[in-house]
Amino acid sequence: MTKFLLGVAALALVAGAAQAEDTSGKRIALSNNYAGNSWRQAMLQSWEGVATKAVADGVVAAADAYTTSENQATEQAAQIQNMILQGYDAIVMNSASPTALNGAVKEACDAGITVVSFDGVVTEPCAWRIAVDFQQMGREQVDYLATRIPDGGNLLEIRGLAGVFVDDEISAGIHDGVAKHDQFKIVGSVHGDWAQDVAQKAVAGILPSLPEIVGVVTQGGDGYGAAQAFKAAGRDMPLIVLGNRQDELKWWADSYAESGYETMSLSIAPGVASLAFWVAQQILSGEEVPKDLTVPFLTVTQDTLEEALATTPAGSVANVSYGMEDAKEVIASAK
Repeated sequence: MTKFLLGVAALALVAGAAQAEDTSGKRIALSNNYAGNSWRQAMLQSWEGVATKAVADGVVAAADAYTTSENQATEQAAQIQNMILQGYDAIVMNSASPTALNGAVKEACDAGITVVSFDGVVTEPCAWRIAVDFQQMGREQVDYLATRIPDGGNLLEIRGLAGVFVDDEISAGIHDGVAKHDQFKIVGSVHGDWAQDVAQKAVAGILPSLPEIVGVVTQGGDGYGAAQAFKAAGRDMPLIVLGNRQDELKWWADSYAESGYETMSLSIAPGVASLAFWVAQQILSGEEVPKDLTVPFLTVTQDTLEEALATTPAGSVANVSYGMEDAKEVIASAK
């Protein structure tokens, strides 16, 4: 009887394995709407790393990356329509808008193409979505400030790219946090586009009109620029929450060594692009994947700063990369 049961189990395993479709002939494309900051550059490098190896290993036939010249939903929609015409089996996308691309996404789905959005996700029901809890990222910043500055004070908010899902979600979380910790008040808000140079210019422009600032809440790619603007203006350095960029981490480490300056840093890892690739590959292989997948954001504390800085190249972002097994774990945890 034991041998019979083992034999049945073996047959079941073989049958289950047989259901997995070979993806070696499948073609995946990355549609990216923006590449103008260090996070996006690291994201594209993460995609290139996993895609090159997957093609070389025969896992897929192609994994091409395309980036629009402008952060415009209309341009990205045209890009997606071109991918449909080129006959890709899956499109992985970082979207310029949660809603404006839904029409193009639906066209792709209707053509039998798997669409996986990540970071900047879309709301079209036929697509998959991979994101961190961006609102929680915003709330955690204010929670942290409340532990460090219990008496509260005035905050400056630096937002990301206007109109993008990520920007809206993080900002909503920040405002949620301020409502919870009402000893704080947001007295100024600028868009830094997740880029240090843009953030520095925007902060420098608004600082003369602002009262004393005790804290700066950010979205990543803007903390170092903000610090430089405060320094140039001769203002007291507030507690700036950072976003895992190498120049931010280096400034933090130098400031800690010089004056004991402490803060925290958090962001979605650019390597989420590699996770999105493997999720698309798993869907193409016949795996049942929930439409919404959540990954943790990457947080750097004073205790982990030295390690994070040592492993983050100059001009890049603290990162983690995902493999096929990681994707399988994320999928399984969402079921």
